[in-house]
Amino acid sequence: MNWIMICAALSGALAVAAGAFGAHGASGAAAEWLKTGAHYQLIHAVAALVALKLEVKGPASLFLLGGAIFAGTLYLMALGLPKWLGAITPVGGALLIAGWLWFAWAGTGRP
Repeated sequence: MNWIMICAALSGALAVAAGAFGAHGASGAAAEWLKTGAHYQLIHAVAALVALKLEVKGPASLFLLGGAIFAGTLYLMALGLPKWLGAITPVGGALLIAGWLWFAWAGTGRP
């Protein structure tokens, strides 16, 4: 079983559902949080699959973890949980950036 592939596919599905809810079932800040979370999560689900295909699993894992934290905190706030969760959102963003930097480093062919 390929856990990265399974998690990336589920992440993509959740992103589409959150984006649809943001477009059709939410309003105001909640709609924006859902759309932003969905956008980032979907991009990084695809990036994780690309990294997996290129056999670069470290960045793939960071894309999924960072996407889950970044989007997850936005989704939770959109559903009415406390806004202090927004203080955690940048942790997910930092993991996404780290994933891209690691992916770039992997492209150099250096260990």
